[in-house]
Amino acid sequence: MNKGNPGQIYSSTQPPPPELFAAGQRVHGSCSLKLSALATPPRKDARMLVLLAGIFVVHIATVIMLFVSTIANVWMVGTTATGKGSWGLWLMCNGTCRQLAVSSNEAASLKAAQAFMILSIIFSVIALVMFIVQLFTLEKGKRFYITGAIMLVCWLCILIGASIYTARFTGMRAGFVNPHHGYSFILAWICFCFSFIIGILYLVLRKK
Repeated sequence: MNKGNPGQIYSSTQPPPPELFAAGQRVHGSCSLKLSALATPPRKDARMLVLLAGIFVVHIATVIMLFVSTIANVWMVGTTATGKGSWGLWLMCNGTCRQLAVSSNEAASLKAAQAFMILSIIFSVIALVMFIVQLFTLEKGKRFYITGAIMLVCWLCILIGASIYTARFTGMRAGFVNPHHGYSFILAWICFCFSFIIGILYLVLRKK
């Protein structure tokens, strides 16, 4: 056989030419790079998945806190002749609970606060569902614009509802002394902060 014939067979005593070694090393190196890329996912994608999971958990916590804040009548706490009492968006509790008594001038403000807090719960749940839907349907590299916009609407509803209640119903109530903010009031403002942060993150992050 000729020396340049590609089909030439080399014996154990006759070493193959150097170019054959070089070609084998290139093929081996290429295969090693491909296998290592498949075996170890990019760290950036892993960090993004952890961040999205964290946002999802905080979003669920925000929905739960909003629900508790809205239905629990502990926005304000005070002392009465019979002990401690509290009032919130719906009831005034002092041993027994009864409807929150407000003047005719305050009735519209109370209904507005109730409505906006309920809307905040609705929008936060819609944003959570939309995030799950977009997580499976959105193309890679796209941002969660719809989810972020809905969450910012939730944030705006919390701002309006909590601000109305703060301005009109956190003062003195008949029969109560030393009033101070209860856990429902504090949870509402915590949700206000969380919903804004989550909404901005949804607008900034891209699906990987």
